[in-house]
Amino acid sequence: MTQSPLRKAFGWTNPAPGEPGEENTPPREQPLAPTDSIAGRSLVIVISIMTFLAALAAGAALMVADASADWRKEVAREVSVQVRSMPGRDMEADVADAAKMARSTPGVRDVRVYTRAESEALLAPWLGEGLDLSELPTPRMIVVTLDADKRPNLAELKDELAAKAPAATLDDHRLWLERLGAMASTVVAIAALIFVLIVAVMAVAVASATRAAVATNREIVEVLHLVGASDDFIAREFERRFLALGLRGALIGGGAAAAFFALAGFVARRVDTTPGGEQIEAMFGSVSLGLSGYGAILILSAVVALLTGRMSRMIVMHRLRELN
Repeated sequence: MTQSPLRKAFGWTNPAPGEPGEENTPPREQPLAPTDSIAGRSLVIVISIMTFLAALAAGAALMVADASADWRKEVAREVSVQVRSMPGRDMEADVADAAKMARSTPGVRDVRVYTRAESEALLAPWLGEGLDLSELPTPRMIVVTLDADKRPNLAELKDELAAKAPAATLDDHRLWLERLGAMASTVVAIAALIFVLIVAVMAVAVASATRAAVATNREIVEVLHLVGASDDFIAREFERRFLALGLRGALIGGGAAAAFFALAGFVARRVDTTPGGEQIEAMFGSVSLGLSGYGAILILSAVVALLTGRMSRMIVMHRLRELN
């Protein structure tokens, strides 16, 4: 015998008194919005995939931001002095004078003068190996390491070099710092845009599933209205069920993202021992997220679950107002 909407609304799945099968077990609860239906499982899959992709985007943004901070800190720790060959000047004397002025500057921790062979080796990545550069006026390099606690006055050092060693020029890498910062900001902005798009797609999926659930249970909702159930009571029931779906999907997607980063970090640590791996790490930083990154994935998963439940409540309330 077909159950009435009133019995379905209150979760009575067994026959009513006087109906066939009355001797069966007592009524059991049937949720207003079941979480084990095909639609519910499909929504869990969608939320899992979206959470996984959102966590990847957030993790990539965190890694790029951390790598950029390390790059800028490393570059800002040193400045370089380039001594060029000029007619009528002794390059070795200019190199010695420039190094002496750098060492006497307060806030300078160390000064390293590159030999001619070391300076020529710096050109190998651009000119190739095996070239004889002895006949070329190759500039000499001086690397100046700065004190992190007491920054030197680089403007005064630059003026002193211009006055006493005109062949020497100071490069504080400000242009590189600006480029590194701009590149990192661009990558983080792109990752943030991808994250927003993923969240928007997930919101559309949750909204569609909620509307479908309300439409499927429209008859039950109308009966609940008839017996005096408030809109808040009905919306709270949907919210509770969709929160469970969102939490399940978010934990699956967030756990998969955490496992992905853990595996990527393990592989990266094995590859870092090779020369190519060291260069990749120097350029792109470490793949490891750290505790803060995994904490961000956990928070993201919780936010996804809460948004799923809250969004379903808002949509249900809107639909209920349309029915009134």
